[in-house]
Amino acid sequence: MASTSLLPKTISPFLTNPPSLPSTHLTTKPSFFNPSADHHLPCTRKPSILTPYAMKKNPWIDIFDDGEDPDMEYGSLFVDGKQDEDTRPVDNPNNPYGFLKFPKGYNVEVAQLGLKIRGDVRRCCCMISGGVYENLLFFPVIQMLKDRYPGILVDVLASDRGKQCYELNKNVRWANVYDPDGDPEPAIYTDMIGVLKNRYYDLILSTKLAGLGHASFMFMSSARDKVSYIYPNVNAAGAGLLLTETFTPDSVNLSEGGYHMYHQMLDWLGRPIYNVPRQPVPPLRVSLSRKLKEYVEAKYRAAGAEKGKYIVIHGIQSDSKASMQSRGDTDSLLPLEVWDQIADAISGFKPVFVIPHEKERENVEEIIYNEDIGIVFITTPGQVSVIFQSYYYKS
Repeated sequence: MASTSLLPKTISPFLTNPPSLPSTHLTTKPSFFNPSADHHLPCTRKPSILTPYAMKKNPWIDIFDDGEDPDMEYGSLFVDGKQDEDTRPVDNPNNPYGFLKFPKGYNVEVAQLGLKIRGDVRRCCCMISGGVYENLLFFPVIQMLKDRYPGILVDVLASDRGKQCYELNKNVRWANVYDPDGDPEPAIYTDMIGVLKNRYYDLILSTKLAGLGHASFMFMSSARDKVSYIYPNVNAAGAGLLLTETFTPDSVNLSEGGYHMYHQMLDWLGRPIYNVPRQPVPPLRVSLSRKLKEYVEAKYRAAGAEKGKYIVIHGIQSDSKASMQSRGDTDSLLPLEVWDQIADAISGFKPVFVIPHEKERENVEEIIYNEDIGIVFITTPGQVSVIFQSYYYKS
């Protein structure tokens, strides 16, 4: 009996004996065996494997994902509109059974359906790269999160200087010291990964330019959505594999953008989706507590200043970390010799010099020849905000 081959003719060059079975027995020829054999096929028959690259902003997640199914019907309960605030009662701190304490928005068996279908965000973590300047300009992003996702809980990871800014922000639940730009010890690194995993975040935002290392750190947090800036050069290789959404800045220094340094992230967060119109970018607002105001008022009164009758001089050139110099404005600090000329030109108001460190007090007393000056030692952005507010207040 003659043996017949079931393979198509398109692979006949690879066989020693040509197949005797007619090609009509197979209606579809697999083109991946011999690409040159598809020249006679219609254009409509060619596979469109690269189509998802044009449809998805981040093609590294799944190249075979064509997006949402247009024929899928969920109804309007969990699809359209903004999310509702979590109605789950707060946990009982006196409950001795720790296994009964679950994160808000979760039940023992199943999570809320809106978290999956509509993409609700109940908990968000923001990792901010930089110091005081960069963290203050991140305040509109946090306010947009509160407006876009009602009931959201926002936590922050920032440097030790950046963490001090959040005494001015009432929208942040927890602010932890963890410098994304630093080189932490392995114990601190692994401990922070455990902290992020135990908080069950739905969304993690990062302003640090991510490479493969920082993207791996965000990936190990087990958050649902991981969004970050990436390097605009080859250092971003591999980061898109581990991130849900990426932004490529114009340069490696986001601070050069000034007030609009986070415009790409704000544009993505405020995008119109699920019948929700585009979320407007809120202005930068701060909140000053009464306790902080009383503390600073006692300081500048001890320096001989009165409300509305002094001029604040802030920005003395110093090597202290409390100088609050930004990465985008490297020449914002002036030497004391320049401030001496400015203080001499002031009339009718008492010059009050804000020093970032006590070691600068002696330098101010030696270089500034004006005897009618005040010196106030202030280290945090909240205290600086109070002293500026007290200046604009006319008694």
